Amino acid sequence: MLTIPISMKAATEDDRRWAAGLLSCQEPWTTLGVEFETCLKNCSDPDLDLFIALRGEDRCGMLLIHPKGLAGSPYIKSIATDPGFRGSGAGLDMMHFAEERYGQLTGHLGLCVSSFNTRARAFYEKLGYRKVGEIPDYILPGASEWIMIKKTR
Repeated sequence: MLTIPISMKAATEDDRRWAAGLLSCQEPWTTLGVEFETCLKNCSDPDLDLFIALRGEDRCGMLLIHPKGLAGSPYIKSIATDPGFRGSGAGLDMMHFAEERYGQLTGHLGLCVSSFNTRARAFYEKLGYRKVGEIPDYILPGASEWIMIKKTR
């Protein structure tokens, strides 16, 4: 089976609402109690770059990046794949896009992942991200946020 490669585009206003809806109905945001309006505020922040992944004409994911967010290095604030496209490689393609576009700026790319989000942690580790810090009880009591970094050059 041939899979159509994804393309990435800067988000439109309609895309921002779509991305906020995608984020607000899946992990870790549901467990963390982050609702649509907060997701929309993040997806509309002018300091952040929001990209929409397309497979053909269909939106299949979103990627939200702060270009200078973690000690001056690019920081992946959010990434999400539409449930209908999970397992299709869209998440991997979005991460490669982030690494190619932003990782070369400083040689590092960072992100945070919730300790309870074991699937996401395993995904990032497989891509070469390593845990460099942990913030216990940061958002949710009893859970930590893992700070993960990848050296990209």
